[in-house]
Amino acid sequence: MTDLPTKIAVLIPCYNVKNHILDVLRQIGPEVSKIYVVDDCCPQNSGDFVIEHCTDQRVTILRNSINLGVGGAVMTGYKAAIADEMDIIVKIDGDGQMDPGLIIDFVSPIIAGHADYTKGNRFFDLEKISEMPKIRLVGNAILSFMTKLSSGYWNLFDPTNGYTAIHREIAKHLPLDKISQRYFFETDMLFRLNTLGGVVVDIPMDAKYEDEVSNLKISNVIGEFLLKHTRNFFKRIFYNYYLRGMSLASIELPLGIVLLAAGSIFGIGHWFESLRTNVPTPAGTVMLSALPVIIGIQLLLAFIGHDISSAPTRPFQVLRRKHKLSNKAQSE
Repeated sequence: MTDLPTKIAVLIPCYNVKNHILDVLRQIGPEVSKIYVVDDCCPQNSGDFVIEHCTDQRVTILRNSINLGVGGAVMTGYKAAIADEMDIIVKIDGDGQMDPGLIIDFVSPIIAGHADYTKGNRFFDLEKISEMPKIRLVGNAILSFMTKLSSGYWNLFDPTNGYTAIHREIAKHLPLDKISQRYFFETDMLFRLNTLGGVVVDIPMDAKYEDEVSNLKISNVIGEFLLKHTRNFFKRIFYNYYLRGMSLASIELPLGIVLLAAGSIFGIGHWFESLRTNVPTPAGTVMLSALPVIIGIQLLLAFIGHDISSAPTRPFQVLRRKHKLSNKAQSE
């Protein structure tokens, strides 16, 4: 590529990846201007290890005095890259699961102005999916559905994939101190990006499973993720459909919920009454229960259809560029 920006940064959170980090660093190509290795209070002293064994002048060691988790380490890297005025910030893991040779694939849609944020998706190649541990397949399917609801990006999959790239312009507007610091941060990022109107694109990739040890056990975080997804879902709905603007979908959602709940409660109440008295429920009563349930479901489906079609399509970076040019023209 001849039009690569001169300031692409790579950040690598480090926690117990001493056996892999040097190989990862060696594979990062010349298209990258700066590399941030974030020692997240690593018990293996990854930062010192890199200093001793890596001579790459692009590498900068960042240190967290306490362990903040992978999300906290990424936010440390984002802040440093923004301060250094990097154009695009790529995040990869230090355990060797992510191929640094794909960096070009991740930054290309951002350079072209088609996306603000790109993330990996390991589910494009059906042949490769069979190599993935079954628990990860099931867990990712569940987490992906919850992420679609909470983030509004219905076209995305593999939400816990940590191979990402982001444009500086939208990164600057993210509330970095509010983003979840641990394993929920990838999906929390999507929620935050949606509230800014960022365009997110999935990038096909393969995952490598060798001798690395994953600190994330999906079975242990499903409950926590469910609570946080529920919180983000209601926040997103309030921000997008009531605070920033109103549409027909703003009426369909509450009306659908009320009708579905009222019809269900009315019908269940009469069903129990029928069981208690052993008297069949009249057809008219059944219809009074079924009608609001049917209408409520239709309204909710209409809302979901609207929500699916309303995912951001105009990149934030492009809109900001136009805004800056407009302001500059007016000042002149």
